[in-house]
Amino acid sequence: MRRVFVTGAGHGIGRAIVEAFVKGGDRVAFCDIDIERGKEVASATGAQFFALDVCDKAALEGCVQTLLDEWGDIDIIVNNVGIGGFEPITATTVEHFETIINTNLRSAFITSRLLAIHRQKMGATNHYGRIINLCSTRYLQSEAGTEAYAASKGGIWSLTHALAVSLAPYHITVNCIAPGWISVNEDEVLRAEDHEFHLSGRVGCAEDIAHTCLFLCDPKSDFINGQCITVDGGVTKKMIYPEE
Repeated sequence: MRRVFVTGAGHGIGRAIVEAFVKGGDRVAFCDIDIERGKEVASATGAQFFALDVCDKAALEGCVQTLLDEWGDIDIIVNNVGIGGFEPITATTVEHFETIINTNLRSAFITSRLLAIHRQKMGATNHYGRIINLCSTRYLQSEAGTEAYAASKGGIWSLTHALAVSLAPYHITVNCIAPGWISVNEDEVLRAEDHEFHLSGRVGCAEDIAHTCLFLCDPKSDFINGQCITVDGGVTKKMIYPEE
């Protein structure tokens, strides 16, 4: 039974990831700032829930340390938590930028650092480990007003390959997933052209990302390391020109 920790799993992609690992027989814990949603996911899946804001360094570190103390180790960390908060650059603030960075990027460093310290103390006796960071296709393409989000996701990609090198002695592979359009809101109305825009013929769903997590966590996937896997239905491979 693998020991899994997922950040930001109260709904959407995070919830699907929790459900997938629980279904696979793993022991799962997760955190989220939304207490009501977190309790509902915990009740539905049996996963252990920690109510916290990942921007609170002490709370996040305390959560990870609690799991390390209770479980003895963590085999898999999925740094899923992320917020958008798109704002025009002329209207946004430095504080807003910092909140996005602290939520999306710094939290991944905090959890990964603690696992590395723990594995070092153990003497690298556990020969299995996975860290998966949730990136975005916006790490390589942007719209106006997405500076904070793009910077956080670009940082996730760079952090991923740096961690892959640093954590190799502890038998931990580190990869990231860059989702494209993933529909996670029940009230989102999808048009036929939205699906047709994708080479795969449909908009993505949270389970697409969860399945990719399971693939990367398969023991036979240990030769995939330091990589960013794009899961976007082929959209970023389309060459799009303005209509005449």
